[in-house]
Amino acid sequence: MANLTIKNLKKSFGDIEILKGIDLEIKDNEFVVFVGPSGCGKSTLLRSIAGLEDVTSGHIMLDHKEITDLAPAKRDLAMVFQSYALYPHMSVRKNMSFALELAKENKEVISTKVSEAARILELEPLLERKPKELSGGQRQRVAIGRAIVRQPKVFLFDEPLSNLDAALRVQMRLELARLHHDLNATMIYVTHDQVEAMTLADKVVVLNQGRIEQVGTPLELYRNPANRFVAGFLGMPKMSFLPGNVTAIDASSVTVELTSGASVTLPAASEHLRKGSAVTVGVRPENIDVVEPSESSLTGYMDIAESLGSDTYCYVKTDGQETLTVRMPGNFACNYGDRIGLRLHVDECHLFDEQGNAVQKPSRMAA
Repeated sequence: MANLTIKNLKKSFGDIEILKGIDLEIKDNEFVVFVGPSGCGKSTLLRSIAGLEDVTSGHIMLDHKEITDLAPAKRDLAMVFQSYALYPHMSVRKNMSFALELAKENKEVISTKVSEAARILELEPLLERKPKELSGGQRQRVAIGRAIVRQPKVFLFDEPLSNLDAALRVQMRLELARLHHDLNATMIYVTHDQVEAMTLADKVVVLNQGRIEQVGTPLELYRNPANRFVAGFLGMPKMSFLPGNVTAIDASSVTVELTSGASVTLPAASEHLRKGSAVTVGVRPENIDVVEPSESSLTGYMDIAESLGSDTYCYVKTDGQETLTVRMPGNFACNYGDRIGLRLHVDECHLFDEQGNAVQKPSRMAA
């Protein structure tokens, strides 16, 4: 078992509070990803779990055992860093076995563990090579193999793919997903890359300014963000936002007049919304259709189009000067300055109040 519990964890550097009371439950065999912008505290939280940072207050428990003040070597955790940190004068085999040799593990046991890790990571042909003879992806696999042979209760990954090129990042993402399946291990992974978070995680923890904004599966956070920060952070391209004011409200819908002059009625229900309340409508690129200007009250001008082959992302300036991102088929033809109309899929739109909190939809409230 490898259940990790964090209770009211705080970390300060002098007068600067980095972690502001983190509460989190990580279950056995989960792949949990900490994601957030630079400076949000995700790496500090991971290093605190690993014991590389002393916490100011709070508790870290592994299988109900307090490990908050234990030395890193006694926590039964293994960490893979952004830098490979391999010994350049040692072979791959030696790099992977070195920690076990220091712990005076039986030689036959060491050989068995190294061979099994090399098999899982497809490193068997490379065991006698030195790090300088390996590619970046191979070096990262060696670093992961060094963690595997220790058979820890929890694997900790601190942005392990950030030094790789785009193609290798995709390959290593797939390998990490397979590794989690093969080892059936608890893994905690830090990244600023939302694609890694969405594709790897069983559970995503979104952090911002030292606090947890929301925890859930990738699709839960994508479809039902708790606030505007989470909504804008997850998704590629990002969600677009349209400010406006409530002009009508009932038990199951809210009508919003946008700054462009257009009016939209969304399925939404919130007790604290009132007529005249300032709100924000959030809409993802796949939930906007391009129509003739005469067919919609929401109109604008085509700005920039990015053709990716299978899709074209159109950036449209509305009459209210907001920029909307629209996902269209790859063969969509448009020209800079074209006047177009936009139709929102209102059932898929999100509504946020003046504080940035999500306004619930009636169906979600009933559930």
